[in-house]
Amino acid sequence: MRVLGINAIFHDPAAALVVDGQVVAAAEEERFSRRKHGKRPVPFSAWELPELAAAWCLESAGLKPGDLDAVAYSFDPGLTRDAAELGLADPWDHLRVDYARRAPQFLAAALPGLDPEQVRFVPHHVAHAASAGLAVEEDSAVLVLDGRGEVASHLSGVYRDGELTVLAGQGLPHSLGLLYEDLTRHLGFLHSSDEYKVMALASFGTPKFLPLLRELVHANDDGGFTVERIDWSALAKARSAEGEMTDAHADLASSVQARLEEVMLDLARWTYDAAGGPKTLTMAGGTALNCVANARIAAQGPYERVWVQPAAGDSGTALGAALSVSREAGPVVPFTGADLGRGWSDEELEAELQRAALPYTRPESIAAEAARVLADNGIVAWYQGRSEYGPRALGHRSLLAHPGDPDTQTRMNNVKGREQFRPIAPMVRAERFADIFDGVYPSPYMLFVHQVKPEWRDRIPAVVHVDGTARVQTVHTGTEPLVAEMLAEFERLSGLPVVVNTSLNTAGRPMVDTPREAMELFGSAPVDLLALGPFAVHRATAFGGGR
Repeated sequence: MRVLGINAIFHDPAAALVVDGQVVAAAEEERFSRRKHGKRPVPFSAWELPELAAAWCLESAGLKPGDLDAVAYSFDPGLTRDAAELGLADPWDHLRVDYARRAPQFLAAALPGLDPEQVRFVPHHVAHAASAGLAVEEDSAVLVLDGRGEVASHLSGVYRDGELTVLAGQGLPHSLGLLYEDLTRHLGFLHSSDEYKVMALASFGTPKFLPLLRELVHANDDGGFTVERIDWSALAKARSAEGEMTDAHADLASSVQARLEEVMLDLARWTYDAAGGPKTLTMAGGTALNCVANARIAAQGPYERVWVQPAAGDSGTALGAALSVSREAGPVVPFTGADLGRGWSDEELEAELQRAALPYTRPESIAAEAARVLADNGIVAWYQGRSEYGPRALGHRSLLAHPGDPDTQTRMNNVKGREQFRPIAPMVRAERFADIFDGVYPSPYMLFVHQVKPEWRDRIPAVVHVDGTARVQTVHTGTEPLVAEMLAEFERLSGLPVVVNTSLNTAGRPMVDTPREAMELFGSAPVDLLALGPFAVHRATAFGGGR
């Protein structure tokens, strides 16, 4: 069965292709259009489809639209109600719903040859749930939390033998995701985009407002929760995008973050009891990208294992919708990695370098070449294999740096044009993880925070956040042999088993996807080495400067 999944309704439009239960391709539209998050999450944009991502998914599998058995659209307009009835102040929400109803016709126009009758509507939170619960081999509880779906902001359920049983759902307007979005906006950041900045800022404050928030935001006995109206300005003055960041702003972020963690933990425990005590919890929805909360659930919750979909935000609903429809025809194959996007052959990469007239070499080992530059405190643009699905750079489209230099965080944030309070993350070979970090293991998708052991904090200061934590990616030789080789060689040269890993992009732009984009970033930022597949381009050789 050939199923194309589509996410288009809110933000992060994406497409995913599942063939006979196997995930073949998945990508966000932003990687093609070069517009961050694909579009803004307003009703007027709901007609926009991930046309480029969908076309690539089909092309990658040698399929045409007419070859599809189904198109799974991750929103069901038949479940919606009037926004005012839901308690939402969105007078144009009806336009979003109308566009969703017309999605079959829009898709048929965007993908000539597609029969609009092939389009299936999958409830938004069911799509989120499937992206996580159908991604693992074992039965699992599933917890979905985000801003909103059709009429709810949450789903608790359990997967048994690939079948979802919904245990609870919280109706709008109560929403932990919208709560965090509102805070993001109040703090002067872009909502539905910059929530991770609030999570980072929270570590610099103290949760002074937690007692009040516990009165206004709390879990309920029925598996749902209550979010009362919060007067943000009474707690901290609204900040403009360029305004000063004060201690009061950090304290407010800290307080909301702490309360979010507590309520998510309560919901995870309720789900465990209602599901009959499964060993595994799977999570999805934009709130599941909160790696601090995820780590707390893993540490203090009742589960033996917590697994979070790496594309937990709305882009992942394209995959979940496709998996949900595919599961009706038979079993689906568990998730094996996030490298589901575009890739180029060595010959294609070399042709791009020749077209750009960049001097390059093909060293015996690109991993060893990168390790040498890193050990010399250089910055490496690392472009290897297929691009990642989801917001995390996982060793395919990454900027790498030395973790032992205290100035590395400042340098990397300057390269990327980011706020200086933003942390940068480490990658480490799986076999070295327990020597340096405490916390969730394995952690291949950077979706948990970990405590850095005291004896290592001064040795790898660049990746230690102000609270002593790091968001670790564990690298496994069986799945990421080239990255593992680079890490082993860097340790041999430097004595440090950790390398800084952040996404290969600059602020406000999507992650680099094509070889040309990688070369453009290399040419415009102080990067010392471009490791493009097996090829090496050194800044000193290409531009007469750098290391």
